[in-house]
Amino acid sequence: MKTVTLYTDGACSGNPGPGGWGAILEYGPHSVELSGGEAQTTNNRMELTAVIRGLERLKEPCRVELYSDSKYVIDALEKGWALSWQRRGWIKSDKKPALNPDLWQRLLDLAQTHDLNCHWVKGHADNPKNNRCDAMAVAEWKRLREE
Repeated sequence: MKTVTLYTDGACSGNPGPGGWGAILEYGPHSVELSGGEAQTTNNRMELTAVIRGLERLKEPCRVELYSDSKYVIDALEKGWALSWQRRGWIKSDKKPALNPDLWQRLLDLAQTHDLNCHWVKGHADNPKNNRCDAMAVAEWKRLREE
């Protein structure tokens, strides 16, 4: 099984508002940057979309080292929250609806295909790849705001 590294970030101007996401996939000496955005979205939706788009780009099951500054994404995956929400019909333990069930369902499906290892990184700090993903995400929401 190949090991790939996936760095991701999402950004939003206003929450909700125009948003963007960025991802970097690395395999050995190969690297690809991905980005996109939505005119009306939330920061958490962009964080999830970055991970989903990165995983969707993989052509075969891989061991994926995921680096994200989103506690929402990392904790929900690592601590099993997202699986619990799914089992309860997208209801959280506090009986409130889980947000973004469409994206969580897609991400959980992709996570079953790959061996996903999650790593939280401090945002806007000293991780150059995370900072690059942030720059791509911000560029996307700025582009959307100007349209």
